[in-house]
Amino acid sequence: MLKKDCKKTSENLENDSYPIPFEEEIQTSESLTEETSQPAVGKEYPLLPLRDVVVFPGMILPLFVGRPKSIAALEAAMQGEKRLVLTAQKRMEVDEPSPQDLYSIGTLINLLQLLKLPDGSIKVLVEGVRRVRINSILSTDPFLAIEIKTFGERSEKGPKTEALLRHVSSQFESYVRLNRKIPQETLLSITNLDDAGRMADNIAAHLTVKVSDKQRLLSCSNPVTRLKYLSEILQSELEILELEQNIKNEVRKQMEQSQKEYYLHEQIKAIQRELGKDGEGGEDWTKYKTRIKKAKMSREAEEKAVEELERLVSMPPLSPESTVVRNYLDWLCDLPWSKSTRDQLDIKKAEKILNEDHYGLEKPKERILEFLSVRKLKKNLKGPILCLVGPPGVGKTSLGRSIARSLGRKFIRLSLGGVRDEAEIRGHRRTYIGSMPGRIIQSLKKAKSRNPVFLLDEIDKMSMDFRGDPSSALLEVLDTEQNYTFSDHYLEVEFDLSDVMFIATANVSHPIPPALHDRMEIIEIPSYTEEDKAHIAQDFLAPKQIKEHGLTRFDPRISPQAVLQIIRDYTREAGVRNLERELASVCRKLARKASVKELEKGVKVTPKMVNDLLGVPKFREPEIGRENGIGCATGLAVTGAGGEVLATEVTIMEGGGQLILTGKLGEVMQESAKAALSYARSRSKHLGLARDFYKRFDIHIHVPEGAIPKDGPSAGITLASALISALTGKPVTGNLAMTGEITLRGRVLPVGGIKEKVLAAHRTDIFRVILPDDNRKDIPDIPKHVVDRLEIFFVKNMDEVLKIALEDKKSN
Repeated sequence: MLKKDCKKTSENLENDSYPIPFEEEIQTSESLTEETSQPAVGKEYPLLPLRDVVVFPGMILPLFVGRPKSIAALEAAMQGEKRLVLTAQKRMEVDEPSPQDLYSIGTLINLLQLLKLPDGSIKVLVEGVRRVRINSILSTDPFLAIEIKTFGERSEKGPKTEALLRHVSSQFESYVRLNRKIPQETLLSITNLDDAGRMADNIAAHLTVKVSDKQRLLSCSNPVTRLKYLSEILQSELEILELEQNIKNEVRKQMEQSQKEYYLHEQIKAIQRELGKDGEGGEDWTKYKTRIKKAKMSREAEEKAVEELERLVSMPPLSPESTVVRNYLDWLCDLPWSKSTRDQLDIKKAEKILNEDHYGLEKPKERILEFLSVRKLKKNLKGPILCLVGPPGVGKTSLGRSIARSLGRKFIRLSLGGVRDEAEIRGHRRTYIGSMPGRIIQSLKKAKSRNPVFLLDEIDKMSMDFRGDPSSALLEVLDTEQNYTFSDHYLEVEFDLSDVMFIATANVSHPIPPALHDRMEIIEIPSYTEEDKAHIAQDFLAPKQIKEHGLTRFDPRISPQAVLQIIRDYTREAGVRNLERELASVCRKLARKASVKELEKGVKVTPKMVNDLLGVPKFREPEIGRENGIGCATGLAVTGAGGEVLATEVTIMEGGGQLILTGKLGEVMQESAKAALSYARSRSKHLGLARDFYKRFDIHIHVPEGAIPKDGPSAGITLASALISALTGKPVTGNLAMTGEITLRGRVLPVGGIKEKVLAAHRTDIFRVILPDDNRKDIPDIPKHVVDRLEIFFVKNMDEVLKIALEDKKSN
């Protein structure tokens, strides 16, 4: 039966890894012969391995042979019966295949013709005779010699076989129709065959499929089973060919549509030229011509736009360059060349708006009102360029928004923090893919006004690298004598920025390059006092947070004492950001109580309730300066969060004259400590010190909170006072703080940040302060109620400092 025959074939192919997939038994009217012949004893045939070809019985085809062993096998066959065996390799990349690299089922062939080529290879014409199985390997050198076993097949007749023949024949016809590489004559000759085995072999020989699939067909001795394999392969190939045909048809349709559109566009252009229409650009010309006229550009920009428009209409519609030109024209037409807002020149109304939005900040408000006053008198006034410098959270950015509201102008904010590419300011040149204007031009397009208030936020945070220096690009932007001809790399035409009011913000001014610093009017915004923060919290922050948390109908009231406690115990900052966060936290706690009906209407938040709502205080002001002693003095410093008190400690030990400095002191502060020691040595006789004290003692100067970096010259008199106190044994007066730079001759030089330092002393309940005499000019900037509560000493030299700072009596 057929099942038995397929089983035997599968067993013989076990090493080739090609099991027969069909298990069913097919009933036939005639049984196949098991084996028609046995191998002759001692009979051997040369074996020729093929890389990517499977030869079927009845197939005639040419082969090119170039490997030495294969040529030797051909020569041996020509000297004998002109017969040899062809079998396929399992792996094409193997140049010298071993018996394990070959399939065990091959084809016995006749050599019809042999031709030696000039390069040493051989062209041979072969004819497949019958399937054979490699029974054993007789030798491997100089070529592979094998012993074979042949097996035959008998034609089958019956309805099932006939149906299968017709089905495979129909599939092959469809394959030929889609493939178009097989001649019609071949199709006719194959479809006229009525033998299942011959039809299967002939069709398989003409299929363009993998070697493994052809080898599977060659390995099956049952014709019906072979046809079934072939039907599966044909079905798979037909599906692939149909998909390829569909893809080709889709591509052809797209190409036809594109060509159709192109021809139609060309015809439209030709018709318009004949009719004498305005130009030859059709819709693009008309649309952009109208937009250019409506934009009211400068003369230079309009000429450039018309030039680019003429380039556009001469380009093919589908050209990539046309998209670039359209984008450029869109940018030119969308910029506010002539659009501007009218300034609100009501001075009293502007002053009211500024006071509504911000408490204090008198200097910036005064400067804005001055600008409005001059603008009211002179219409063509150029916009000022201001730089608001102050610690975080004091309202620099929000002040810029209030200025825009008071002027009735559009507001633009551009954050410069981390910007390191010049193209961010000036834009990219149009030669680059995806290029666009800089952020200055982009922002003006978004604002749709040529005279907005333009806030350059965090201007001190810019940096530079290999892509350029953005601060240098800002030199033209922030110069009123140049910015009326600002040129963006993308636009390549000048744009007038003189009507823009530029306001920059920074936390500190020293990182700003000198050339850029010189172009801006610096306005210092100091840190807020406790009284300022209390007013801001009561008048602005608390009502805002109560409204945002839905507590308006409960009407909670936060007492001034509670606000003051939040400021002192839960925040440590120059501005009010953390204060607003803590007030928001209080409101959230109240909202939670309100949600479970535990909040009474009109509840008053007291200091005790603040502790219950916010927990343990985050900050406690240290008792610095209230009880100074021997070798201990209190200085004043300025940080990014405002003014701070700074303790300084000095210890004298027996040793070899070493000066030890700790507390993470910066280079300038270390130099101040050395200057203080030199001053003490030069005044040793006057101070009652041994002349060689610096040789017999080690001096250790330490500034607590060692994890925080400290630097600057303003701690000079503090270090000198603590050092001389430790050397003389005289304690430093309690409740006293000081600041000032010291010279080797004992002069006290002025320092900066006087307002913040005095406010820090006031905040920590230190009511006696020593300041350089040259800093008298800074006192008017300090709130009067703070000055009235302090006793301020102005000194010119270190002798005056010591008279105030050191007590006359010595302590043991």
